[in-house]
Amino acid sequence: MKFSHESIEKNPWLLIGLVLLVVSFGGLVEIVPLFFQKSTTEPVAGLKPYSPLRLVGRDIYVREGCYNCHSQMIRPFRAETERYGHYSVAGEFVYDHPFQWGSKRTGPDLARVGGRYSDEWHRTHLDNPRDVVPESNMPGYPWLAKTKLNPDEVIPKMRALQRLATPYTEEDIAQAPAALADKTEQDALIAYLQGLGIQIKTRN
Repeated sequence: MKFSHESIEKNPWLLIGLVLLVVSFGGLVEIVPLFFQKSTTEPVAGLKPYSPLRLVGRDIYVREGCYNCHSQMIRPFRAETERYGHYSVAGEFVYDHPFQWGSKRTGPDLARVGGRYSDEWHRTHLDNPRDVVPESNMPGYPWLAKTKLNPDEVIPKMRALQRLATPYTEEDIAQAPAALADKTEQDALIAYLQGLGIQIKTRN
């Protein structure tokens, strides 16, 4: 058979095979080197694994679907950095399993929200967003303030992350339940939000 562009187009299985080959090779060339770059595999200065309270808060963030309306990735464009702050870098997300970059912004990006507002502002905002942002279409989450955390539930979460190379020590895991005593889901979510993006702010 004559091997030409026309013969490839007329043979769908050959075309599919060649497309997969090209895409696979291109993907390997682009992705594999990233695993050996320190900028993508090592945490930025000052970044630490999630504390027990922030870890539980992150799971609440995911459970409530906050990522559907809020991204956590500032792109390196002037319009983004002037509004939200320093663009996101890979080293900020090494302890995220999975990351919460998102792809849609019904609400603002939260990558640098840490420290921007007080805890009390967050409490009011979570109870009824329109009390602080009148034009907001975000739903309220008043039940978070009434729901107590179960401290023992954090241990299997931390052990799972430990298996994924998050540097939790046995002492960290043993002390974790005490850090959650008498805390609410609202406390945990606020703790998570208050830690977002603060390492880059500190460095700059």
